[in-house]
Amino acid sequence: MKPDCRITVRNTADLIAITPYLLGFHPSDCVVVIGTVGSAVHFAARHDLVAPDDVADATAPLIAAHEVEAVSVLGFGPPDPVDRTVRRFSDDLRRHGVRVLDRVRVTAGRWWSYDCTKPHCCPPDGNPVPSPHSPIAAAAVYQGQVALPNRKDLVAQVAGVEGEQREQMRALTAEICSRGSGPPEGIEWTGRLLVQLAEQRYSSGSTLTLKETALLGVLLADPVVFNFAVERTREEYWRVALWTEVTRRVEPIWVAPAAALLAYSAWRAELGPLARVALDRALLHNPAHRFSWALDRLIAAGVSHELVDELFEAVQAGPEDSR
Repeated sequence: MKPDCRITVRNTADLIAITPYLLGFHPSDCVVVIGTVGSAVHFAARHDLVAPDDVADATAPLIAAHEVEAVSVLGFGPPDPVDRTVRRFSDDLRRHGVRVLDRVRVTAGRWWSYDCTKPHCCPPDGNPVPSPHSPIAAAAVYQGQVALPNRKDLVAQVAGVEGEQREQMRALTAEICSRGSGPPEGIEWTGRLLVQLAEQRYSSGSTLTLKETALLGVLLADPVVFNFAVERTREEYWRVALWTEVTRRVEPIWVAPAAALLAYSAWRAELGPLARVALDRALLHNPAHRFSWALDRLIAAGVSHELVDELFEAVQAGPEDSR
């Protein structure tokens, strides 16, 4: 079962302490917008720092669509680009009716508030960033949340394997492709069985062999097999492990379907940062992959998988049951 990941923030220091765990990595040279409902964090979104001549983008209306009570804008990095980005984001959000609760800059281990001038709580030389061993960080770790040193480490979690394992996968994939997989009905039947085998293995703590992984990667290119895997996906963490390993192992030409399934599994498991980097890899290898393209827009718009499930259930129920 999914642990209770509800995080309660009481002040700005708590918000800074929890931010790396909301993103999955320690932010740098970026702005993070955190939406809250009451004292509970609802979402966290990262954006690169903007250049002086950058034009406004569509981020503010997407954040407004979340319908949170308020947002906090945290800038990480050098003063000038952070000041510029925090102010622009705050102005854009307010124009779209979003209440901006806190605006903070974090630079070189200290933080400053843009809105508080009281020296007893916001001194001119700033406050020290909370320790990584603070109570709120410890609570996040206890719940199973991880904060990697930086975003590159998160991207590395979905990067392709190298060395001897890559050579083995290359040879196995070439062998599978050279002999073919038979008629379409044979591909679909074999693919379904292999998806079910993978589910049995990973749900019990085991894995696929390299040869099985190579075959699964090739068969996922068939839309029927891919859709079969999508329709079976639920909020189970072992599915994230399954599709992470397949994504990392398969040859680049077969990455997109596996990475899309990883992104979908991570999205359903509320592992947003992992879903984001997995989608980036899927679209890098196949920019025209329709499922990845659609999921990319759902995530960018802040649509939850629960909302999509409810819509699908309503469509299945038909007009008579939706009156």
